[in-house]
Amino acid sequence: MSTDFTLQAKGREETGKGASRRLRRLAGELPAIVYGGKKDPVQIKLVLKDVTKSLENEAFYSHIIGLEIDGKSEDVILKDLQRHPAKGWIMHMDFLRVNKDTKLQTKVPIHFINEEACVGVKVGGGIISRTMTELDIMCLPKDLPEYLEVDMTDVEIGTTLHISDITLPKGVESVALSHGTDHDLPIAAVNKPKAKVEETDEPAAATDAAGESEEAASEE
Repeated sequence: MSTDFTLQAKGREETGKGASRRLRRLAGELPAIVYGGKKDPVQIKLVLKDVTKSLENEAFYSHIIGLEIDGKSEDVILKDLQRHPAKGWIMHMDFLRVNKDTKLQTKVPIHFINEEACVGVKVGGGIISRTMTELDIMCLPKDLPEYLEVDMTDVEIGTTLHISDITLPKGVESVALSHGTDHDLPIAAVNKPKAKVEETDEPAAATDAAGESEEAASEE
């Protein structure tokens, strides 16, 4: 089980909103928690600038991370990330411990490729609509993919793709499909362009009728 990312962390004793705000504003640190496995949850703090740099790489969200906590190493994945609802600041992170022999459940991004070459777009004039950008999967840590690809080249207009149309790597399964085919949700579609509103003669007809009424009134 290899790790492409490493973060340095320290244990923290102070918890709560006030303590978290002080960490972010005064120390340039970020509160976080590590849980899972047979160990108790541990409250930690990270260097904010290191986290910000790591988050610039999409792979960070779906890779095993080497977390060095006070000199002791743990293999984890990013399980949750909380941001400020208005300003987008990172406020808190949740990490889940992983074991090489135990399957983990996480989300990985979906990459739709060859959209510009899609038959439904080039020939049919359709529009691609994505309804899912990540998929909940289960696998062993060694099989964790960075992302999943969906090739849009041969997708025709009026076609809807579902989770079952994603080619999953060996050892990877969809959490949704493990519950049955009725959970085979749509991920994307090539829709027909909206028809232009056709002009009608109704306004003109209404004007003519109004003119006829005026003429009749004048004759009386």
